[in-house]
Amino acid sequence: MPMPPHNRRASRAAVAALGAAGLITLAAAPAAFADETAPELVVGGIEPIDGVQPGSIFDLPVTVANKGTAAAEKVWVTYAVTRGLDFAEVPSNCRTQQVRSYDEMPERWTAVCGFDQAVEPGVVYTPERPLRVKALDRAFNDELLLRVDENDPGPDENGFPPVAGTAPAVKLVEAPAGGEGSARVVILPVTSVNTADYQVTGAALRGRVGETVPMKVEFTNAGPAWFMAKVGEPTARVVITPPAGTSVVKTPGFCKAKGDAYECGMSQRALNEGGRETYNFQLKIDKRVAHAKGSVALSTEARPFDPDKSNDKADITLDVTGGGSTGSPGGSTSGSGGSTGGSGGSSGGASSTGGDGTTVNGGHLAETGSSALPITGVAAAAAVVTGAGMLVIVRRRRAQSLN
Repeated sequence: MPMPPHNRRASRAAVAALGAAGLITLAAAPAAFADETAPELVVGGIEPIDGVQPGSIFDLPVTVANKGTAAAEKVWVTYAVTRGLDFAEVPSNCRTQQVRSYDEMPERWTAVCGFDQAVEPGVVYTPERPLRVKALDRAFNDELLLRVDENDPGPDENGFPPVAGTAPAVKLVEAPAGGEGSARVVILPVTSVNTADYQVTGAALRGRVGETVPMKVEFTNAGPAWFMAKVGEPTARVVITPPAGTSVVKTPGFCKAKGDAYECGMSQRALNEGGRETYNFQLKIDKRVAHAKGSVALSTEARPFDPDKSNDKADITLDVTGGGSTGSPGGSTSGSGGSTGGSGGSSGGASSTGGDGTTVNGGHLAETGSSALPITGVAAAAAVVTGAGMLVIVRRRRAQSLN
């Protein structure tokens, strides 16, 4: 039977909360606006899941209840998990779909299970066999979304073609009272015991006094775990200090000056395993400074999931060739440069490179921390400056014509 088209706007509203901490519920419409004789489906029966071991399989004990006054003739239960989790076995009355990241939502897998049976008011139901989920090697801070509908939600238009399950079909059976939920949509964290090795890579620069040279340094999440920050929270910070005797004439996206150094963030809130950020600077060599050396380092906040600190800092060396003045070692002179941000998306840990060389790997909403430099703000400022310049030109031309 053909599936109805998926309402992307509704999907965004339902899962935009992915990334928030703790148990989140999206309640049904206020009673004042609800149909007094309509079903009111809610989902529940499950709490936040913690201490999962990568490679293990666990059950999702979900309940469905009807708090309305009329029976629901059919129900659909949607399970959505972020990329550290996958479905171990899927009943034939369910379909799965891999959905790419878009808007505020991370890459995820969904399973939609249809139950062709009535859900009566005041009764709590549960699948006769709970859906099973496997924690992958990259599992860490993941999330589970549950949703119940009276109508088939349809496939997500941003996903791959759905695949029907192959395990025996399941039906809803009556469950003990007291386990019903209070909302149509529930989002909760699934936390695994895992580590992620954050690393930085320095650079070796070479040039003459007066030249402008490129400086490329990198941040890498070497895994095995992926990492997804909560909405509004930073993922990681990289502090880049150029060598003494240089001035910065161009900075990459998501970086801002902080004294003699630059603090750089990430272009998205999810860091896939193997993903990296590349920061491309342009430095002018102002003078020769003996033994000038800069650095790239992770910021100092605690990262208990990253026990290897040996690769948290790397050198940026500078070899000044030819003649030129020699100064004493010290901080670099920070010039003002444009800031452009890269963008892109990926799935399964692959990465793509933005226009300024910034490599991204999750395609999620750009980081909202203090180091994020919105491209739209820069473009708007440029438009204002351009408009002011054109006004001056027009006025000058009018003055010349009057003379």
